[in-house]
Formats: sequence, structure tokens, C-alpha cells
Amino acid sequence: MGLLTIATILFLLYRLLCTLPSRRPVVKHEKTKSFAVFLGSGGHTGEALTLVSALDFSRYCPRTYIISQGDTFSEQKAAALEASKATAVVSSCPAQYTILTIPRARRVLQPLVTVPQTALISLLSCIYHITITHSPFRGRSSFADVLILNGPGTCCMLCIAVYINKFLGLAAPRVIYIESFARVEALSLSGKLLYPFVDRFIVQWQQLAEKAKRAEFHGLLV
Repeated sequence: MGLLTIATILFLLYRLLCTLPSRRPVVKHEKTKSFAVFLGSGGHTGEALTLVSALDFSRYCPRTYIISQGDTFSEQKAAALEASKATAVVSSCPAQYTILTIPRARRVLQPLVTVPQTALISLLSCIYHITITHSPFRGRSSFADVLILNGPGTCCMLCIAVYINKFLGLAAPRVIYIESFARVEALSLSGKLLYPFVDRFIVQWQQLAEKAKRAEFHGLLV
């Protein structure tokens, strides 16, 4: 094995280590912060919007709601939340919100043999929106300061896209995963996959926090 190969491997390992979640303290700032939240449809959307509704929209803006293709329910619920909050949004944040649609990583009842193809399409879409559309070469700001996830599987594609930005040294949002209220005794599949990689991992049941060392428990959130 040549020196160039060894150096390349060491560099790649170093970049991978740099992307691992940090336990940096959260510093409070007065300026506004942008955030994005993935609405996973159904109960996932209900939980995510309940969490988001508690935020001060005059401080957390602009906002991006990420939905899967064909999920008109989540789109309508996000628009309804924004309409109910409209009077609280200050003029200093004119770009209030956007709704971003991405392909599903897996459709309901989709055969497993076709999942790799749809997951790849979903991942490429996430990379386009997070890495390419908001690249510094286009003079665009980062995708968001914070990305909130709570399942289902498509959120894994979003997390991978964020890590590509981290690996390349580009601006990337801090990722917060909030496990569903329904997960009382065991993590969801998405939670198990993302547990080692997100910046903060929050559960809503004490007994679940005791099983996952990095998990945070702040009581019932929804």
C-alpha cells in the first residue's frame, strides 16, 4: 500500500470523525434562527406540528416544512399552522415559510426489492436541496440552522444529505431527532438508524431514555 493511499484513507477517516455528533453546549442568541422540519404524514405530522407550534415564529424564521410526494394532508396542516401564527410573525422576517416536497424513500406496502431504487431517488433529491441548491457557489445561505426529524424512513435520507455537507466542510444544520410519543419501550427503526448520528436525540418516555445513553428526556412533548 503506497503512501498516497494511506494518506487518503487517513484523511477520509479524519473527515468522518469530524462529522460525528458533538456535545457542544447550546448558546442562546437574540438573532433569528432558521429551521426545517420533516412532516412524515399522519401521526408523525401531528406530533411534529405540535412541537413547532410552541416556537416563537418571529424568532425562528424562515421555516421550511419538508413533506413527501403526495402528502397533501401534511401540506394543508403546515399551511393551517402558519395561518394561525400569521399575526405573531414580525415584519423583520418577510420570508415566512416554504413547503419542500421530496420523493418518498419507501411507499406504503412497497416491495422491499424496489426500495433501494426509490431510496436512492429520495437521497439524490435531498442532496440537491440541501447541498447543491444552497451551495456557497450559488451565493445561497445554508439550508437551515436546525433540522427536526421524527420519522419515518425518508428522514434518514435527509440525515445522510446533511452528513455529506459536513464531510465536505459545507454549512450544515444541527439535526435533532425526536422519537414518537408512541415509542414507549423500544426505538423505532428510524430512531435506531439515526441514533449514533444526530446531534440531539430526544425521547418522550423515561424508560426509553434509560435504554439509550445519548437520549434526552424532557417529559411528554406532544
